[in-house]
Amino acid sequence: MKILITGGAGFIGSHVVRLFVNKYPTYQIYNLDNLTYAGNLENLKDLENRPNYHFIKADICDSDHMNQLFKEYNFDKIIHLAAESHVDRSIKDPLAFVKTNIIGTLNLLNAAKMIWEDDFSHKLFYHISTDEVYGSLADTGLFKEETSYDPNSPYSASKASSDHFVRAYGETYGMPHVISNCSNNYGPNQFPEKLIPLFINNIVENKSLPVYGDGDYTRDWLYVKDHAIAIDLIFHSNNLNETYNIGGFNEWKNIELVKLLCKLMDEKLGRPQGMSEKLITFVKDRPGHDKRYAIDASKIEKELNWYPTVTFEEGLSKTIDWYLDNKAWLKNITTGEYQDYYKKQYN
Repeated sequence: MKILITGGAGFIGSHVVRLFVNKYPTYQIYNLDNLTYAGNLENLKDLENRPNYHFIKADICDSDHMNQLFKEYNFDKIIHLAAESHVDRSIKDPLAFVKTNIIGTLNLLNAAKMIWEDDFSHKLFYHISTDEVYGSLADTGLFKEETSYDPNSPYSASKASSDHFVRAYGETYGMPHVISNCSNNYGPNQFPEKLIPLFINNIVENKSLPVYGDGDYTRDWLYVKDHAIAIDLIFHSNNLNETYNIGGFNEWKNIELVKLLCKLMDEKLGRPQGMSEKLITFVKDRPGHDKRYAIDASKIEKELNWYPTVTFEEGLSKTIDWYLDNKAWLKNITTGEYQDYYKKQYN
């Protein structure tokens, strides 16, 4: 079986690629990534010589190239993770998110339809999405698979649109598909523009910890390896044309998360308790900031027997240890050196 995994050099994608390469040696895994700022092949250096792993540098926004690749390799199934994903960047440059998240997804759908339309048997377009498409919750309630879409940022609007196109291709052309919407991921290899790795790095360097507004925003957090396991289960379930919400049953207000992170960092760095917390600064709020996200993951739990295996405290401790043990990786990211070698190799 030939499986195309887009965005496989990114944070979540690299964990999915590693899981599939290691767990399924008879599968041929093709990692397609454009190696933009968030793509880092250092994340997969241990797989470079594996016989069932292949890397393709390509841009999903290039429709001709996507068509060419599908003709050349005739992929059997797709796990589509490639996306622009940072809300702040989407506020500054919405068009980039339209191009990658919407047009890029359409290019993949069209390429797959072109190759598969005579025989959709044993084919699958698995689209990885976000809980942010549902908008914002009040103090109670959970996002369910049936929750109406109500995106509030350019990022979430672009992901909502791509979700709709995947479903539309299913209805219109018979494209076998599945969609999963996941809560906030954290763990090793996450690009340090996101809250947890950014604050770990800032604490190490005694820099300020900028918290939006009053920090009274709630998110549901999931350890990335638990997400990869969920993707594996959904992929192999043969439950076509379904949607699954994936969440950690683990809500934290931003300010409480940051305080816990500060406490653990002080312990691990041997600093006096409260030292890192003094770095917290409250900054002007993000436009259109959603108040609360919370996932009802009972469907995947009941149907596929999936549930989070890592508690937040355990996962956060593991994540901190990984970043403290991989300071060279973090330095290469923050200086931009991580792109030099692979840019020369693939450009």
